[in-house]
This record gives sequence, C-alpha cells and structure tokens, in this order.
Amino acid sequence: MLTQLSTIKTRLAIDPFDLKNDAILANALRAITARFDKETNRTLARTVNVIDEFAADETEIRVCSYPIETVTKFELKESEATGWVEQIGTDFLIRHNCVLSLLLPFATYRAQARVTYTGGYVMPGTTAGAGQTPLPDDLEQAAVEQVSYWFQNRDKLGLMRNRPYLGTYEQFAQLDLLLSTAAVLKRYERMSF
Repeated sequence: MLTQLSTIKTRLAIDPFDLKNDAILANALRAITARFDKETNRTLARTVNVIDEFAADETEIRVCSYPIETVTKFELKESEATGWVEQIGTDFLIRHNCVLSLLLPFATYRAQARVTYTGGYVMPGTTAGAGQTPLPDDLEQAAVEQVSYWFQNRDKLGLMRNRPYLGTYEQFAQLDLLLSTAAVLKRYERMSF
C-alpha cells in the first residue's frame, strides 16, 4: 500500500491505540492504492517477475511496472504449437528506467513477445535495498491526503447541498480526486499510445 495506516492515523489525529476505524481506513487505503495504479496506468508497487507482453516487431517496450531493477528474460511465441521460446543473448538498453529499447525486433508483426523483469517502487514500511527505488514522498503524501479527505467527508458522499433547519446553507464540492492529488498523479502517469 502507498502508505502505512499509522501515517494516516497521525494525519487525522487519531490515537494510535484507537482501533475503531482501522478497518475502514485500511480498506480506503487499498482502494486508493488501486485507484492510483489505474490513474497512472502502471503498477506503482515493486513487483518481482512481472511479465509484460508486446508485439514481436516492437523495439521500444514501455513496461507497466517501473523503475526497472532487473530484466530476467525475453521470450517469443510464433505459434501455439511451439509456445514460448526463451530468446538468449537479447541486446537491449534500459532508458529512463521505464523503457526497454531492443536493438532489433524479435520477429514479424504476427508473433508475440514477452519480457520478465522486476520493477516498481518499494512501499513505505519496507527498506529499499541496493538498486531499488523507494516510493517518492509526493506520491505517499498524495495518498495520505486523499484517504484523509475521504475519511473526513465520508458521511457527505453523494450529498450536493445541505441546509439544516435554520442553519447555514452548505454546498459540497463533488471532487473524485483532490486537485493536488490529480496533479501529482499526472507527473507519474505512464503514457500509452
């Protein structure tokens, strides 16, 4: 998950020993983590042995989980009868920690290729090892703020306006994502063509 429950509880000024809202906060955090992946069109969490498929005539592969740590293997499938065949000695270059540039395409347009690699960010609460990249602070803070905003306004979801009897008229913003969160996510978006 993009942050720890303790970080969200600190942001909301909830006592660490108050467990009453832990389940709802954890569920909100899981939902926001999935939403961030969807909005950025990539998997943010570090994942080992990710397999991305691509057309065998491509030479620029935009992987779905980066920054790339290691590339394990490339495979090619030209028919169901032969299945996946590992491609030994593939010459490639990792550009900007997110694109694999092949020197030559594997085959023609009708064949399929795939790459197995390890990539993504190490999530908060886990120590990043050598060659690993921790989750950027702005992404973690955006997740904290989004979960906090949702938690503080959960009883007003779907409510557009409220005017209690002899009370002050309230108009509620209908924001799916906070504007600051959307701006942060835009910087980490994986471009697709």
